[in-house]
Amino acid sequence: MARRGQRQSGNNRNQASQRSGRRHGDNEGIIPVLARAVREVEARSQRGPVSPSARTKFQVVALLVREERARIKADAELTEARKADQLKRLDGVATILAKTAASDTTLLSLLAEDAKVSDAAKELRREMIASAGMEAEEEDEPEPTEAELLPGADRRVVPQSVIQRQLSNPFLVPDFSAADESRPKARRLATWELLGPLFRSFEYGGSQAACMPLPEPNGTKVPAGLELMRHQSQLIHSAADGHRTYLLADEPGLGKTAQALLAAQAADAFPLLAVVPNVVKTNWGREASIWTPNRPVTVIHGDGGDVDGFADIVVVNYEILDRHVGWLGDFGFRGMVVDEAHFIKNKQSQRSQNVLNLSERIRARIARPLLMALTGTPLINDIEDFQAIWEFLGWIDDKKPRAKLMDKLEETGLTPADPGFYPAARAAVVDMGIVRRRKVDVAADIPARRIADLPVELDDEIGRSIREAERQLARHLLERYDMAIATRRSGATVEGIDHELVRRVATWEREDTTTTTSDGDNVFTMLRRIGQAKAGLAADYAAQLARSVGKVVFFAKHVDVMDLAGETFEKRGIRYSEIRGDQTPKAREASIKAFQEDPDVQIIVCSLMAAGVGINLQVSSNVVLAELSWTDAEQTQAIDRVHRIGQAEPVTAWRIIASQTIDTKIAELIDSKAGLAARALDGSDEEVGSSVDIQLEALVALLTAALEEREGLLA
Repeated sequence: MARRGQRQSGNNRNQASQRSGRRHGDNEGIIPVLARAVREVEARSQRGPVSPSARTKFQVVALLVREERARIKADAELTEARKADQLKRLDGVATILAKTAASDTTLLSLLAEDAKVSDAAKELRREMIASAGMEAEEEDEPEPTEAELLPGADRRVVPQSVIQRQLSNPFLVPDFSAADESRPKARRLATWELLGPLFRSFEYGGSQAACMPLPEPNGTKVPAGLELMRHQSQLIHSAADGHRTYLLADEPGLGKTAQALLAAQAADAFPLLAVVPNVVKTNWGREASIWTPNRPVTVIHGDGGDVDGFADIVVVNYEILDRHVGWLGDFGFRGMVVDEAHFIKNKQSQRSQNVLNLSERIRARIARPLLMALTGTPLINDIEDFQAIWEFLGWIDDKKPRAKLMDKLEETGLTPADPGFYPAARAAVVDMGIVRRRKVDVAADIPARRIADLPVELDDEIGRSIREAERQLARHLLERYDMAIATRRSGATVEGIDHELVRRVATWEREDTTTTTSDGDNVFTMLRRIGQAKAGLAADYAAQLARSVGKVVFFAKHVDVMDLAGETFEKRGIRYSEIRGDQTPKAREASIKAFQEDPDVQIIVCSLMAAGVGINLQVSSNVVLAELSWTDAEQTQAIDRVHRIGQAEPVTAWRIIASQTIDTKIAELIDSKAGLAARALDGSDEEVGSSVDIQLEALVALLTAALEEREGLLA
């Protein structure tokens, strides 16, 4: 990094004195900052592969160590003793860098003289210099390209299928149909600072509902077998009538995903980009295939090796957006949805910058794209957090309202000095597209109690090990099946799969694993491992719910899953109480009381066995089932801690299910047994299934699938 200061030696010495001469304490200046940073990198390297952000920090520390060493040696104002002391401390930092690089040799390339220094590294360097109380020198750099201005440009990827799409359709024609909307006009309010008053209008502007006028629904078309609730149809009809920007702030459980997908259908806003949290990424893909089955959907994982570049709906999670923001901006999207939009409230964060950049690029190409921000967070709290969301929607820029909102404010004839400005300004913002409905407001439209499945992908090392364990168990069952066939004495043969024998083999396996200790995984240990793998994702979702709708009841089956969830809540700064089997009655009552009466206790973490009966938690209407039970009755008992007489709101139980694992089959079995139980209560002669039935049926399903796969390969 060439500095002007290096070409002006006299100025360089003066700047050096300014950088360190003012601070002589051992805990001041750049060296303590470097020491803290290098320890963070060292700690991260000890936990596994060094993350991209830690690699950036490693490189910046190395650069600053070099610069500070050269500055100290050239500083004539420092005594020799002081120089020796400073250089010794820098040597300590350099030693930790060397040890870290020795444990991960890929870091060595970052130390080369010609190593590329990314924009993220330059920004971090400036931040570290500023935190040390110093001034960063100006740099002579080539003018950056647009792509280089985007965060994370050094980690960009472009999936091969996306390149194929670009080659097949190289010309994306800009849409100028609404160009007149952006033409400059004389503004009465041009000299007023308006963003602050706009935010405050949601505090002082009245207590009326924050919901724009919506049309009455009139026959929205949905795929066969599906139904829409009235409040969902209203928003979709609004999009069909031409509205294009929404802050959809319905409470969780009111079908925001379906509304967004069908609004895109009504607005013909395809291709559509959905930026979502990792925990709901798989669910978005599933919901898209259900509500818009005629629109191909692709979900981006990792570097996007399996992306369908010709899909109409592209789903990506915040955590990997920086890798894909380059090609996504050139994809030609006509609509964009940001789920859990409060994730972008910090405008300085990389995820927020990526989202805002994509929105700006879409609006530059399409005059009136469909832009939707989805969040269950009430609008009345921390309204300044919504600045980034309003910018994403194109209502404001960094300093002032954009043309359409400014026109609405001009029409009021008021200024922020007038008392009537605040309710009028609030109404103007709401009419831009704020839609907020609570469960209690639409209680007549939704069931009093419902279970919503939330599939999650276990695509890390733990997930891969779980799937391998399932394959090993399936192979073990196949061996037992083949051995039974080989040693059969009756001489009878069955064409294809012997389903009676399959059930017997599954029975033997279940009895063996409940009466003996097995060295390998069985259906019980796999469910426990799946629960552990889901714990963090389930806790993340519970934390989102707590922020959106208030108190949440979190159920888990195993103690270690409860522990992992508790650690997640502590990291998020969320207060919680617990109900465990080893608690004293007094501690149990204290935990329940804290959840019921203390507004700061947002979540109660419950054991399915210890808290499934005998307690009242109806202060909440949202339940997260982090692990599956073995019976529908056990699951129902847990939900009924909330769904009780006196509950004023519809209850939603969010069941976290690990995709592509035995978890999905067990969920199906629980639901089928629930239907059987209902029929039995209605007078059927069928017997209600037990936990043994589900364990057995899970093994039957696993072995049957393995046999079908083998026969398919042999065919």
